[in-house]
Amino acid sequence: MNLIYSFLIFVYGFFIRVAAIINNKARQWVAGRQTIFQKLELSLRGLDRKKNPVIWVHASSLGEFEQGRPVIEAFRKSHGSCKILLTFFSPSGYEVRKNYDQADWVFYLPLDTPGNARRWIETVQPVAAIFIKYDFWFNFLQGLYKQNIPVYFISALFRPRQHFFRWYGGWFARQLSGVTHFFVQNSVSAALLENLGIRNVTIAGDTRFDRVFTIASQQHSFPLIERFISGKKVFIGGSTWKEDELLLLPLINRTELNLKFILAPHDTDPGRIQHLIGLLQQPVVCYSELNEENALRTNILIIDSVGILAQLYRYATLAYIGGGFGVSIHNIQEPITYGVPVFFGPQYHKFKEAVDLIGQGAVFSISTPDELVGNTSRILSDPLEYQHLSSICRNYVDENRGATAIIMHHLNEVFR
Repeated sequence: MNLIYSFLIFVYGFFIRVAAIINNKARQWVAGRQTIFQKLELSLRGLDRKKNPVIWVHASSLGEFEQGRPVIEAFRKSHGSCKILLTFFSPSGYEVRKNYDQADWVFYLPLDTPGNARRWIETVQPVAAIFIKYDFWFNFLQGLYKQNIPVYFISALFRPRQHFFRWYGGWFARQLSGVTHFFVQNSVSAALLENLGIRNVTIAGDTRFDRVFTIASQQHSFPLIERFISGKKVFIGGSTWKEDELLLLPLINRTELNLKFILAPHDTDPGRIQHLIGLLQQPVVCYSELNEENALRTNILIIDSVGILAQLYRYATLAYIGGGFGVSIHNIQEPITYGVPVFFGPQYHKFKEAVDLIGQGAVFSISTPDELVGNTSRILSDPLEYQHLSSICRNYVDENRGATAIIMHHLNEVFR
């Protein structure tokens, strides 16, 4: 099975390189990994590893990074002599956070081949590796196990349909047996691991709640966006895909609601932005072109950059989170921490917070434009109802904070 897995990784790498001919994200993926070992060796040259041991932290993409960020920063504060090497699999994480100042080095993760894994671990020589959520690269994991390097997974989330727990999943399940400790989000994940005989598990919760609370506590301001809003109620469409935007169009056209709209597509490629502008057929301004004059000329602002959406939810009255007509919705924790009631599509069941808050009536799964328009009109017309929904969202975030403290209590015991 090891050979089959490694062969499939080679095939994956081949197709990524083919896709790079026409796809910008694939091109970034390939370009970012060129000469990566030379850069890594140069960065680590002369490092006194006894004085400054290296902790390797890996995040698949930007969302997982934000999830792990509270632990990274808490670890940095508690263990200042350690050096932190942060890696990303996806360009959407690396390109946004390659200058993250709480890590000593930020790199792409090389393709998970046996040779790459062996060379990476020999070069980095980490004293521990921390993986965020569920980015499982089995050649890297096996290399870490062979060198007796502790491996931790934080904010891990498991579901019965994952291959670890299926009839054919024996090889995959065995790859988890060498993990030093799992910090999982919920009791379902803990029970699934226990069924595999894995008991080095702590139910810590989701560190993302700590992160979004920290963001909400910071005083970010966007003067030009505030000028665009001009005191009106704001509807934010965050991390949207084409299907989500078609759903939003009838609401945007309901001018009697007197709303300002901020749309932040998941994909900010220029071609994608132009397609969205064409759908709207109304005066639109992009954030990259926003100025004192044009901020007042339209009710629609498109965020054509990445990295600021989480801060923008402070301006929202209501929000729609994209992805629910595809694999699954994106993060709803960012808006609800500001007390913003949220709409999303039907594919939301992977996220406990979405299921919980639907049960409490504070967020809404919708399938049609009419549902979105009707619910938006109803909520906006009843200030007491809006205040009630907002309080439920805020309280939910408050009740679910604290995962970082649980994880750090364990890590501090290990890294004294």
